[in-house]
Amino acid sequence: MADAAAGPSGRSRLLAIAVLSSFVAFLDGTIVTVALPAISAELGGGLATQQWTVNAYTLTLGALILLAGSLSDAFGRLRILRIGLIGFGAASLACSLAWDPAVLIFARAVQGMTAALLVPGSLALITTTYQGSARARAIGQWTAWTGTAAIIGPLLGGFLVDLASWRWIFAVNVLPVTVTLLLMRGLPDSTARRRTSLDIPGGLLAVAGLAGPVYALIEQERLGWGNPAVVVSLGLGLLALALFLVREARTDAPMMPLSLFRARNFRYGNLVTAAAYAAISLGSFSVTVFVQEAAGFSAIEAGFISLPLPIAMLALSAFFGRLAGTYGPRLFMTVGPAICGTGFLLMLGVQPPVHFLTELLPGLLLFGVGLGVMVAPLTTAVLGALQEDQAGIGSAVNNAVSRVAGLVSVALVGTISGGALGYAGFRQTALVTAGLFVAAGLAALLGIRNPKNARHPT
Repeated sequence: MADAAAGPSGRSRLLAIAVLSSFVAFLDGTIVTVALPAISAELGGGLATQQWTVNAYTLTLGALILLAGSLSDAFGRLRILRIGLIGFGAASLACSLAWDPAVLIFARAVQGMTAALLVPGSLALITTTYQGSARARAIGQWTAWTGTAAIIGPLLGGFLVDLASWRWIFAVNVLPVTVTLLLMRGLPDSTARRRTSLDIPGGLLAVAGLAGPVYALIEQERLGWGNPAVVVSLGLGLLALALFLVREARTDAPMMPLSLFRARNFRYGNLVTAAAYAAISLGSFSVTVFVQEAAGFSAIEAGFISLPLPIAMLALSAFFGRLAGTYGPRLFMTVGPAICGTGFLLMLGVQPPVHFLTELLPGLLLFGVGLGVMVAPLTTAVLGALQEDQAGIGSAVNNAVSRVAGLVSVALVGTISGGALGYAGFRQTALVTAGLFVAAGLAALLGIRNPKNARHPT
């Protein structure tokens, strides 16, 4: 390929494009959480506005990320990245100018659609540009830089909210988008394209199947379960999900090949993923909103409170990934969620006024450590269950499962908390979060099998 044959400077330029393209999508997923109280305070709508601000983005991103990978293959990596970047920048500006919750939610949905074009395309650009050990190093750089978004996002969001306005958390996206587009100037899209069938009906069914239940789960708190809008959206959404599974089983080019789930560790690994990432999203959302709305912390303080999570993951993931390679992933996928669940059980004792060092920090530290123990072994189990040529689609399916699980759990926040994340509501969400982590650990214990050559840890 011409991209792969480019000189060192050309490859470095393409790597920078890939990193920046994915970084901006990951950053937007983390920066918005600390701004949720400020957004609902200005635009109105309370908890429902906060839920939709998160879920409109996650819904379209999770539903379309598999289809986006096929678009990149069919029409060229750089072309799809360029379209995604322009759309993401425009949607970010629309978010920053929103004068009404509906406008913000619509713009966030467009952001998610365009972010779906960035994540798989950026990684595919690296795999077609680099070969051998150079590819492994490039993917490592991509992972490290995109991982920093989890650290930078909450801190940057907190400073922007407290010192300027929540609107700047969206407007700031224009800077990395512009830099990336300038780097792409003059680069021909020389990536080899292949004829591929795009599962457009599958993508539309996935969006409808997720949007209907999510709308019902969020709006039932306001409208009630008997409201026709809630009943109809739930019923049509579940029907669309059923039709999606039927189509994926019958079409020649499915966006989510169901045959992958015949592999035991892939099947149970995604079950663990669903429970664990539902807990991660529910717990992170509730902590960030609670400490600002009920405990009275500033957005900057909320950003610092979120730091134990990504720091622990970055510090521990490689170590436990190596241990999982030696001893097998089952033990770590069982123990990691148990540690996370224990962390949230410790937070049940929170009382007004909140004493962060004694009531929240110990639980948050255990949360971060547990994720560091679990995440890399989980990835090892899921991808190790598949053939090498299935790793790409397997990773995409697992990514989609994690996002959809988070989408559903955030949609249920109002139901779980009783409509408000005060002290009682927070305790209830912390308890449910702990239960989800316990379910994830049990699924790993009962379902995951270690490779035959794995050693037994003492």
